[in-house]
Amino acid sequence: MSVTRVELADHVHAAFSCGPANRDGLVACATSSHARPELITVLHSLPTDKTYPGLRDLWYDLAHLPVSA
Repeated sequence: MSVTRVELADHVHAAFSCGPANRDGLVACATSSHARPELITVLHSLPTDKTYPGLRDLWYDLAHLPVSA
């Protein structure tokens, strides 16, 4: 089963509760929510020097992910 945008959103939405998030914050949030290893791998593919103002901004760098299964 491939990672979807819905699954990713379920695991990282809390990372944006205090403002913008970067890759490390997203990985930490997903890890603490017990995300599948495949999802963590997807997050590790994000640029290390970029900050995302909101969840929807992730889709520019993760356009290849399907919305749902």
